[in-house]
Amino acid sequence: MTVTQTPPTSARPGAGRTPRARRGGREFARGIPLLPAVVLLAIFLAGPVITSFYGSLTNSSLTGAAAQGSEFVGLQNYIDLFQDEDFPKSVVLTLVFLIASAIIGQNVLGLGLAILMRSANRFVRTTVGTVVVVAWVLPEIVASFAAYAFFADEGTLNTLLGMVGGTGANWLYEYPMLSVILANIWRGAAFSMLVYSAALNDVPPEITESAEVDGARGWQRLVFITLPMIRRSISTNLMLTTLQTLSVFTLIFVMTGGGPGTDSSTLPLLAYQEAFRFSELGFGTAIATIMLLVGAIFSIAYIRALKPEVD
Repeated sequence: MTVTQTPPTSARPGAGRTPRARRGGREFARGIPLLPAVVLLAIFLAGPVITSFYGSLTNSSLTGAAAQGSEFVGLQNYIDLFQDEDFPKSVVLTLVFLIASAIIGQNVLGLGLAILMRSANRFVRTTVGTVVVVAWVLPEIVASFAAYAFFADEGTLNTLLGMVGGTGANWLYEYPMLSVILANIWRGAAFSMLVYSAALNDVPPEITESAEVDGARGWQRLVFITLPMIRRSISTNLMLTTLQTLSVFTLIFVMTGGGPGTDSSTLPLLAYQEAFRFSELGFGTAIATIMLLVGAIFSIAYIRALKPEVD
């Protein structure tokens, strides 16, 4: 009697392909249309980053022998950078500017304006919205000169203080960081207001109404209901405002030029001064690379906060 043997599973056509492998193939096929975008990102984003990092490892300069042919110096620029007495001060000023004007200032003011606009009448919404958004839509150089004119020694702020009997001050000289922080909050609060207005519109009104019926006060509804429901919008807005503020250059350059001395010299100003005022391109590029790492750290933290919760 002949016995027919069943071939092993691994010998069957297609038996080695698991459902997971087939799903992976389908996901790869769906990702093919994104390939041109990935290539463009690699060219216009990864390319400059790699070039910048390599430049920070050279003694590239605008003048002298290094201007014609730079040499590879390894980590010497970073060693010199961490030994420079201006660098720690610039890092602290950058973090103060970032936290005060973006993470706290723009987000808190933007959220407060978005909440107040919901309960205000149409005239107030139109007036406040126009005033706030104008600062955002103005060209950056125009907004910078407007802020300079407001905080200058004989500017608008001191004029208004004098009209009410107050004592003015040379704000840009005595309080340079406070001046640029307030100017950046004024400049960027509109973006946060628009983001939070859209997020608040997506909060189901029946949830807050039920909490109000249960006796929850206004601040309790905000803290325990509204904010958790717009958590992802908050994280997204924090990431965008942080990265925008980290690269702010024109506003500070026009208002204070990084001075007096180095009292308002954030990392972008320090990189500019080293690269173009002192002609040390390699050293300035090393500062720009540190800025890139700072932005990456904040971005990773915000992206982790945006991950969906797993039950």
